[in-house]
Amino acid sequence: MNNRNLLGRRQRPYSRVVSAYLLVAEDDPSQAEVVRRYLSAEGHETVVVHDGLTALAQVRRRPPDLLVLDVMMPGLDGLTLCQILRQESEVPILMLTARAGEDDLLTGLGAGADDYLGKPYSPRELVARTRALLRRSRAGQGATLLVVGRLTIDLDRRTVRADDRSVECTADQFAILAALAAQPDRVFSRAQLLQYTSGQERDSVERSIDVHILNLRRKIEPDPRRPTRLLTVYGVGYKLTAGPA
Repeated sequence: MNNRNLLGRRQRPYSRVVSAYLLVAEDDPSQAEVVRRYLSAEGHETVVVHDGLTALAQVRRRPPDLLVLDVMMPGLDGLTLCQILRQESEVPILMLTARAGEDDLLTGLGAGADDYLGKPYSPRELVARTRALLRRSRAGQGATLLVVGRLTIDLDRRTVRADDRSVECTADQFAILAALAAQPDRVFSRAQLLQYTSGQERDSVERSIDVHILNLRRKIEPDPRRPTRLLTVYGVGYKLTAGPA
C-alpha cells in the first residue's frame, strides 16, 4: 500500500498505521536483526535490546508504541517482564516464543501480552501483527487530533488550526503536515515526505517538497522568515516542533 493513502486520499484516514517507535527485546542477535530490518522498512523507529533488564529500563525511560518481546531472555524472562510492565504500563506487547502450544499461548496472554507469535514465524506475519496492534492501540486512544504546541490537526475533519486561527491547506500540504505532526521532532527526508503526497516524479523531490514547506510556513509560522515550528535539518530534511509557547 502506498503511503500517500495514509490520510485517506482514496481510503479512510489512517487506513495504514503511521510510523511508530518500536522496542524489540530479543536475545538472538541474528533474529533481532531480521525483525529490526522488517519493522524499519515499514518506516518505524526500531530499537533492539538483548536482555530483559535492559528492556525494562528502556521502556521506563522511553515508553514505546509497541514492544516486541521474546519469552526466553537472560536476566529477566519475557513473561516476568510482561507481568511487571502490566502493573505500570499499557504498552501493547507482541510476545515471541519457540513454544507455541495452547498452554504457552494462554500463559503469555495471562501475563498481559496483547498478541502471541510462535517461532519460526514469517517476518511478513510479524509486520502484519504489529500493524494490527498499533492500529488497535491508536483507535482505542481515539487519536483523531494531532496537537503539537499551538498547532492542532483534526484528521477526521481535515482541518488545521495554528495559534487559535483556522488554516487552509491543500491536500498535499495537509498530508505532509499530518505526517510530521504524528511524530514531532522526527526528521523526515524529502523523499519520505513525497510518499505522503500525490507527487510521482522522484527527480522533483526537492523542488516540490521545498515548495510545500515554504507555503506551510507562510500559513503556520508567526514569522515565516524565521520558522520556529517547521524546521529545516540541513542535509537531511524537515521536522515539526512545538515552537513558541
